[in-house]
Amino acid sequence: MENPIRSEVGEDGIAQVTVYGEIDFSNSDEVAQAIRDVVDEGSPPEIRVELAEATFIDSTGLGALIEGYRAATQAECRFVVMNPSPNFRRVLSVTGLCELFGIPEEEESAGLSQATGA
Repeated sequence: MENPIRSEVGEDGIAQVTVYGEIDFSNSDEVAQAIRDVVDEGSPPEIRVELAEATFIDSTGLGALIEGYRAATQAECRFVVMNPSPNFRRVLSVTGLCELFGIPEEEESAGLSQATGA
């Protein structure tokens, strides 16, 4: 099986961790480790977690993102979650994590409107 987590550092030094598929108990440790690895490899100015291709997240997945956020902030790296689906965005909003993860309010509001049909 192909690795559902990819990490890369751009020429600008910004690190990106891309997750494909589910973020749950089966791979949450790997997601958190991928984020810690990019922090440890050079303390980039920003770490982006790309979720456009992620399909599901459970509480252990949220825990992995929180663990990654903590590792990034300890290393004084900006931590941003990018392109969460409307359902992900709703989960992040309900749990109060949108602001923590750098998801702009207009995106947060749009995701809630789409998810609720408003």
